[in-house]
Amino acid sequence: MVKMTYAEAAKLALAEEMRRDPLVWAIGEDLGRGGVFGQYLGLLNEFGPERISDAPISESAIMGASVGAAMAGTRPVVEMRFADFALCAVDELINQAAKARYMLGGQVKVPMVIREPMGMWRSSAAQHSQSLESWYTHIPGLVVAVPSTPADNRGLLKTAIRSDDPVVYLEHKNIWGYEGDVPEDETLIPFGKGRLEKEGDDITIVSWSAQMHIAANAATLLQAEGISAELIDLRTLWPWDRQMVFDSVEKTGRLLITHESVSVGGFGAEIAATVAEQLFSVLKSPITRCAAPRVPISYAPPLEAKIRVSSEQIVEAARKSVAVSAGFK
Repeated sequence: MVKMTYAEAAKLALAEEMRRDPLVWAIGEDLGRGGVFGQYLGLLNEFGPERISDAPISESAIMGASVGAAMAGTRPVVEMRFADFALCAVDELINQAAKARYMLGGQVKVPMVIREPMGMWRSSAAQHSQSLESWYTHIPGLVVAVPSTPADNRGLLKTAIRSDDPVVYLEHKNIWGYEGDVPEDETLIPFGKGRLEKEGDDITIVSWSAQMHIAANAATLLQAEGISAELIDLRTLWPWDRQMVFDSVEKTGRLLITHESVSVGGFGAEIAATVAEQLFSVLKSPITRCAAPRVPISYAPPLEAKIRVSSEQIVEAARKSVAVSAGFK
């Protein structure tokens, strides 16, 4: 294992895939100078401007050109700078990339990765801080990845680049500098396979991306109170690891889902509904969600902090869930 940051792990994955396959290339604004967060630093020197391609400031043009390039046989990695900015290219992504394989009877593939740095980060305000992962899970034809650790950011990005379908790859801006162990050998992580962060018996907590670390802290606090929480990091939202969640809920009888994105219409609701449909008879208490309120994200740090879902909120929700008797139904 080697220690590296979340950003370094993704850069390593991209460099390895570009060395392995000459059809892999990257395109976006300011890639030549390393990208907004330094996630492309040094790649221009190794691969040149033909494969680390600086683009004009037009997300729709970047996305549209990349869709065509993917259909023509290359494997573009498309940098959108911020998840919010990718909304300028939603038509090219959702009406073209996601549907081309189906509409053309499987005659073409659209092997492309759309990197969208997401989430709240240092007072970036309402147009630079959104977590929009649930939007993409609604669209047939798209894979949605939400890595939370350096190891996952390397392994999932490599899998995404090799995929023959478009992958919306959401990296949280607030954990670019988060350090962790990454395997020295090549370890690809399959889509739809969650990671068991912590075993427990009293309640299942499901999360992803940066919120997983907040949930992990909550699980530690709960352990100190005598509540044993099992924590699952989904890693991808479509496909998502239903079986891992089902197995855990069958053991604990309780489920809490937490994510940074807005609670209304969030992917937590999909998980809750699916578990309720399949495992209602084993539940000891109502399913709980801890997620953001439906409000714009403020620039002011105190107001931004009000929107964040804290470890303390998760602990309080878990306490209430565990306190409910088995006969709640």
